[in-house]
Amino acid sequence: MPVREKLLGTVKADYDVCIIGSGAGAGPVAFELVNAGFNVVMLEKGKWYDERHFKKDEQLARHRIFKSQFDKERHVLEEPDGDGGWSRDTTGQFWGGNVVGGASNFMSAYFHRLKPTDFRLLSTYGAIEGATVADWPISYQQLEPYYDKVEKIIGVSGNALKHQFLEPRSSENYPMRPTAEHPIVKLFDRACKTLKFTPLPMARGILTKPMNGRNSCEYSGYCGSYGCHSGAKASSRAALLDSIKDKSNFTLLTQSKAYRLNSDKTGQATSVDYFDAKGRSKSITASRFVVACYSIESARLLLTSVGEKHPKGLGNNHSQVGKNLHCCAGGTGHGIFNLTERDDKFAKAMKIRGPFFNRFLQDWYQIDDKAVSAKPIKGGTLDFVFDPPSPTSDISGLKWQSNGELLWGSPLKQKIKAHFTQSKDFKFEVFCDWLTHDECYVSLAMDEKDAWGIPVAKVTAGFHPHDVKVAQYLVDKGVEVMKAMGADEAYGNVWTSPTSNLMAGGCRFGNDPKTSVLNANCQVHDCDNVYVTDGSFMPNGGSVTPTLTIYANAFRVADKIKASLVS
Repeated sequence: MPVREKLLGTVKADYDVCIIGSGAGAGPVAFELVNAGFNVVMLEKGKWYDERHFKKDEQLARHRIFKSQFDKERHVLEEPDGDGGWSRDTTGQFWGGNVVGGASNFMSAYFHRLKPTDFRLLSTYGAIEGATVADWPISYQQLEPYYDKVEKIIGVSGNALKHQFLEPRSSENYPMRPTAEHPIVKLFDRACKTLKFTPLPMARGILTKPMNGRNSCEYSGYCGSYGCHSGAKASSRAALLDSIKDKSNFTLLTQSKAYRLNSDKTGQATSVDYFDAKGRSKSITASRFVVACYSIESARLLLTSVGEKHPKGLGNNHSQVGKNLHCCAGGTGHGIFNLTERDDKFAKAMKIRGPFFNRFLQDWYQIDDKAVSAKPIKGGTLDFVFDPPSPTSDISGLKWQSNGELLWGSPLKQKIKAHFTQSKDFKFEVFCDWLTHDECYVSLAMDEKDAWGIPVAKVTAGFHPHDVKVAQYLVDKGVEVMKAMGADEAYGNVWTSPTSNLMAGGCRFGNDPKTSVLNANCQVHDCDNVYVTDGSFMPNGGSVTPTLTIYANAFRVADKIKASLVS
């Protein structure tokens, strides 16, 4: 039977479990525990928005009403300045989604699994000087049943074709047929086969048929960076929280900003303090606490949660909280097709908006090329996409001439017309490991406070040169594909700055408290009634987007929490 009340000294806890956050790391925990009958409360700093609010309007996207306001809450970002020092700036770029469901509302929903080698990066490829690479305390085989569970519960579409780097699967294929494909996919496939590359269909966390009250994809083209109007995208809110929001044993408190976990003399967490919508400080007690605020903010919350047994912050007795942060290394590239020099059939096909360009390449998930390295090294993934519509943003960029002067009048009109009617931009994105190291971490900026008087997070984001080498190799492969497709222009570049999303790490899980924050069950080593279930737990991000892995691990940890509550 569910444990409705747990004693905290002589005080009964308000809830069995308190979950802080509502995104991909939080939704599965709430879904499982509420459906098991436990009494759960969820604190979310943002508001509740759903399909009624997600209109096909770029000005209404996450960049306006769904992100934290810069004047209320920001981050400090430190990056290498190129001269051996560090630049410093305040930024709002890391707020992926200030809304129930978090950044999962605005993802592109590329749902790749990690490979078995991603769990054994150190053992497989060896140490790299200057990096803090580590193996996972669990194996791919232990997480695989939860990958399968996610795909079935939230509805993943795709076609799992066999290839040299295909990860082992307990289900032969995805539960839903692939999304509709753009006609230019055929040109891409032919070009790849000419180059002896292996074009693969993309798995997406997007419904291709109605499921559990959610509609199938509308193929509007407004997907990545936009909230989903149909509910087809597998956001934590649409796929999980919608189904439990009205249950009597689930309480969702929106506009509730958690700022401190309190602990007792034994080191166990007893309550969480938060500010409500009116700025009043309140407190909630629970038997278990789950932190899932996004890597940067989860580390920040633990660092501000000082107690008698946690003088440097909860879980930070070995100074590991915030360490081993990793962004999404890689790059991006483009193929520009001049439609005025193509036949009408090709031009018409290129202009089609809606169907997905569901293709990716993983021929180089391991790079075995002596021109790059004497021994095999970890490579990555190339995803090929058409960007979602952003006409206002596009036009804003077109107003500038190459000499930096403004373009206006008829020349500007002609340039805008040509951009939208005479050419088409096809894009690829590269994903590879951002190696963890000592110059990429989260700490507190004691000289910067948010609107509630709490120190903001400082993100120090140095990069390892190995990442650049791998990313450049993959970017060059993407450019090669664009040229084989007949692009009039083909180019790419490598990222060295942190991406605004897809960050992970900061609360690495492992077996040694001296080098990790969490144990294999994602419990804080020295406070075992606190779990961290967002991407913070990941020792490395793999060479794919991490969302599916975060979902899968959160379902896995939910099982561990259920077992602890009934033991």
